[in-house]
Amino acid sequence: MWLIISFVLGALLLGLVMWLRARHVSLTWYEWVLGIIGLALLLSTILFATDALGETEPKAATMFLLVLGIPAVILLALSWQLIVRRVNKA
Repeated sequence: MWLIISFVLGALLLGLVMWLRARHVSLTWYEWVLGIIGLALLLSTILFATDALGETEPKAATMFLLVLGIPAVILLALSWQLIVRRVNKA
């Protein structure tokens, strides 16, 4: 499963970089950092939640979704909004 996720993630990141270069958009360092941290938190959330559900611990899986998933979504949304607002402003 993680091998497939790695390939899909690599393809998506390559597509993102190619799309940004085609549109002549450059990201600032903090947009990259927020996006990478958010993505790492999201992948950790998926890993821990699936493992907890595999061990029949639904309460632990729910806590992982709350504790790691919500900050991951917030960081990814923040990164996306920073990029969209800067691109629309220019």
